[in-house]
Amino acid sequence: MPWKSTDFRGLQGGFGGKLANGTALVAYTLLCESGRCFDELKRSFDGLCKKGLSERFWWFYMLGLTAHLLFPPKMRLLAFVVLTLFAVTQAEEGARLLASKSLLNRYAVEGRDLTLQYNIYNVGSSAALDVELSDDSFPPEDFGIVSGMLNVKWDRIAPASNVSHTVVLRPLKAGYFNFTSATITYLAQEDGPVVIGFTSAPGQGGILAQREFDRRFSPHFLDWAAFGVMTLPSIGIPLLLWYSSKRKYDTPKTKKN
Repeated sequence: MPWKSTDFRGLQGGFGGKLANGTALVAYTLLCESGRCFDELKRSFDGLCKKGLSERFWWFYMLGLTAHLLFPPKMRLLAFVVLTLFAVTQAEEGARLLASKSLLNRYAVEGRDLTLQYNIYNVGSSAALDVELSDDSFPPEDFGIVSGMLNVKWDRIAPASNVSHTVVLRPLKAGYFNFTSATITYLAQEDGPVVIGFTSAPGQGGILAQREFDRRFSPHFLDWAAFGVMTLPSIGIPLLLWYSSKRKYDTPKTKKN
């Protein structure tokens, strides 16, 4: 089976993630009829390593090549299964972070505080190192920072633990705004590559104008007071006339002896 560079790109696009790329290399190695494609495989895999794959998958590939050269054809499938299980076990090691971004306010209002909360959970088997959260989705001309920072770092996040970060912003304009995700970077292992991830995104939402929010939700004390003053003459004058007439006709007349 002659080697073509486009063949490997097809395998890479058809499988997802680092584990699939490493497994694709092993699968192709086991199916090759000769080891002459080794140099081309190595160059392709070196390119993948530069994109962030760890050296563990390179050793995984070397094991696959060894299995191809040492095992008879009937044993290659068994060797492939064993090496795949090995890769899965190795891939599950390290930190894995899940992050969320949420708005704590029910309504976003122009000129009023808007609270955002970021939660980061480590669901991996080891501590995440050099964790950095960065959110550049709030232009300074549209939002002012009341408290907190949009860029924050943690030295480490232990496995099976979580951290939270809160930022208070103040919208400067009314209208629709798309609240997108923040970026998170970390090291899954001490000597591993930098992992880049994203938080959840609240999505598009409306920022109410201050006047519109007051019209909908304020208690309107001044409005009710003005209404009371305006209706006082129309209620008070008839009440006074009725009371005067009542006193006049209800007063008992004195009898003459």
